Amino acid sequence: MDTMDEIKQLISKELRDFEVKFADAVKSHVPLLDRIMHYIVKRKGKQIRPMFVMLSAKLFNPQLEEGTYRAAALVELLHTATLVHDDVVDDAYERRGFFSINALWKNKIAVLVGDYLLSKGLLLSLNNKDFRTLQILSEAVKEMSEGELLQIEKTRKLDIQEDIYFEIIRRKTASLLASACAAGSWSATENEDTTRQMHLFGEKVGVAFQIKDDLFDYGSANVGKPTGIDIREKKMTLPLIYTLQHVNKDIRRQIINIVKNHNTDKDKVAEVIRIVQENGGIQYAQEKMLQYRDDALNILHQFPQNDVRNGLEQLVRYTTDREF
Repeated sequence: MDTMDEIKQLISKELRDFEVKFADAVKSHVPLLDRIMHYIVKRKGKQIRPMFVMLSAKLFNPQLEEGTYRAAALVELLHTATLVHDDVVDDAYERRGFFSINALWKNKIAVLVGDYLLSKGLLLSLNNKDFRTLQILSEAVKEMSEGELLQIEKTRKLDIQEDIYFEIIRRKTASLLASACAAGSWSATENEDTTRQMHLFGEKVGVAFQIKDDLFDYGSANVGKPTGIDIREKKMTLPLIYTLQHVNKDIRRQIINIVKNHNTDKDKVAEVIRIVQENGGIQYAQEKMLQYRDDALNILHQFPQNDVRNGLEQLVRYTTDREF
């Protein structure tokens, strides 16, 4: 049994209940929408975020309340809405090996579906008076939009500094995971201090998760060959940012020239990957990732040890050890 299955065992009944509740949460009175919702429900991913919500609640209360299920559904609704919109923004026709919504039903419908999912999430919380949960998650949606726009603004010139990179991923990626943990713990405790701690915990995990994604592009031992996709898309990730700051002027100019003007040339992209590897960019990013992971675990270890805490720890380690 792999790690993910072990963790899921802790909340297997809750996950099954959640799937029923989530499918129910996206029902509509429009046949087209229902077809699309059925497609979305069928091809959902690893459900890491709902798992973080449920485990963050179960850490404090073994018996999950309805409010926790609603929090998990809200996280999933908002996350799915942002993915549907992202695919439109990025002109992406595939997600997780499936066609994206915009590939099957065109951009106009995809944007409307994203809006629909967003409104379903808002109403789910409002109709049940989950005001604090809604506040926690709305904050994340704002952060995600800001992070995305900050990235567009700051990466045009490719001279981005490390602190800006961390600011971008904190908002763009980590804020949703942070709010999943915060909403979960709030639904079980209604305790602001605990919720704040769990928010910080989720944020640290989210940053580590994103750095892991950055590393895949350079072909960490697990993935085998490097992909260079981020370089092709002119994405400034941590290994590259570190390298640009630590090589001489000529090599920096060479890297920037390749990323800007030759990013579709396989050999030249491979050259950038080699320079990054040789100048310690990979190692540096790995160290940073583990530092964020350990910060997250230190926060988690302030709470009493039990099966759920162990499960959360495994989930954190999974995000940094995963092979895809």
